[in-house]
Amino acid sequence: MDAAGLFRQMARARAFEDATSALWREGRISGEMHLGTGEEAVAAGVVASLRPGDAVALDHRPTPVLTVLGVDLAGMLAEMLGMESGIHRGRAGHMHLMSRTLLASSSGIVGSSAPLGAGFALAGRALRPGSVAVAFFGDGAMNQGMLLETLNLAAAWSLPLLLVCKDNGWSITTRTDAVTGGDPVARARGFGLETVDVDGGDVGAVAEAAADAIDRARNGEGPSFLRARVPRLDGHFLGDALVRAARSPAGDGRQLLGDVTSAALSRTGGGLGDRARSVVRLLDLMRRARREDRDTRHDPLERARSTVGQEVASRLEAEALAEVGRAVAAAGGAH
Repeated sequence: MDAAGLFRQMARARAFEDATSALWREGRISGEMHLGTGEEAVAAGVVASLRPGDAVALDHRPTPVLTVLGVDLAGMLAEMLGMESGIHRGRAGHMHLMSRTLLASSSGIVGSSAPLGAGFALAGRALRPGSVAVAFFGDGAMNQGMLLETLNLAAAWSLPLLLVCKDNGWSITTRTDAVTGGDPVARARGFGLETVDVDGGDVGAVAEAAADAIDRARNGEGPSFLRARVPRLDGHFLGDALVRAARSPAGDGRQLLGDVTSAALSRTGGGLGDRARSVVRLLDLMRRARREDRDTRHDPLERARSTVGQEVASRLEAEALAEVGRAVAAAGGAH
């Protein structure tokens, strides 16, 4: 797929995420909402090398990949709106979207996409020779036992599987490096997997790396592990306190810091040193969130714009917005 085609898919994915965000903020979608904004280049770059018969296992941010795969947009929106016309009759919500036709499945259980992807790969080798499976997950999932067991099994059985780690540096509201020993790529290499580390905001680099890994899997050369470094543009979920603090330091930020400072100065609780360190950690988290929040230098869509030119990018984005707008109307989400 050429640069314009990749940008088109990224623009569609971003337009869908933004439409979902708007519906959630209007109170039309209930519960937590985990957007995949910032992951569009990974979705477009990896899916570009897939073909019918390949399978995809997804995590709790499934919609960018499902959008690029071609799952019905109105059906996904109706599903999240809890409507009978949704792709699962309004019973699955956004973390458990699936497509039997496209062999795509998502789960809200952290790390579960890896063993699911291994199962897809094993079944594909037996039923659809030459097919591959892809499992997408975040860096926080790298500390889940079932994912580490999958790395071992994929290598031991030489499964036609690509494991894609979308590394945004966060494990919910904790920095991943604070709770992780070693490096994810080194871990995967230790199991005997082929590994590659790419800039997940560069759709061309992702597409090239994924194409090589998928070709290896199709040719019976075993599994690969791709770590793509991505930004987390809207926090762990919509309404994330750290993102609100980053966007409104004089409002939400001051309130959050004030609450924590008050707790630190309380006569009860942990030792004064521990409480002081908690305030320092919060300040660091707020600083990092502020730096990452919707910064165009970290936004893969803005970065991809330069590869296709302003005129082409604007046209493709307008087409994506129109397509998603029609889907919103068809799903019953328009006022």
